[in-house]
Amino acid sequence: MSGAIETLYRGRFLALRRDGRWEYAERTIGGGGAAVVALTAAGEIVLVEQLRHPVGGRTIELPAGIVGDDAFGEAPETTALRELEEETGFRADTAELLMSGPTAPGLTSERTYMVLARGLKRVGSGGGVDGEDIVTHLVPLHAAPDWLAARAAEGLAVEPKVYAGLFFAGRGMPSADPDSGR
Repeated sequence: MSGAIETLYRGRFLALRRDGRWEYAERTIGGGGAAVVALTAAGEIVLVEQLRHPVGGRTIELPAGIVGDDAFGEAPETTALRELEEETGFRADTAELLMSGPTAPGLTSERTYMVLARGLKRVGSGGGVDGEDIVTHLVPLHAAPDWLAARAAEGLAVEPKVYAGLFFAGRGMPSADPDSGR
């Protein structure tokens, strides 16, 4: 790192920076993204489908949101609970930070916080805010790999954090026993 960081562009939510020969994006608000591994009592993972303009199509993702975009200093677990309810209509009893790390370290300074949510109760319709048009999918853990492959075959982009979420849910490996009750 050169120490002399130049701002090439600054918008409302993003800034483009240069540090020596490296150019990268940086969020101007918030402290990274909280992705929610939300599990129902019936053994389903909660996924969302939405239009993402940067990739030019609909995606399948974990429910997620920007840490601190609603309140400065907000904990990732708080963000996860808020976004889960806003996007899917589910409220969770517990939220546990599973891991954190760089989102795309060659492109952005952003960090991802993966949060496990359990004890779900449906309290609303979800769908997001400001025209997000989010569709909620409840996918049995044992069927998730095939379900995701079918969505990809239909032309939807599956965000890789979904597979990390399945790993943390105990279903990321092909040898996982779907009847183990996890």
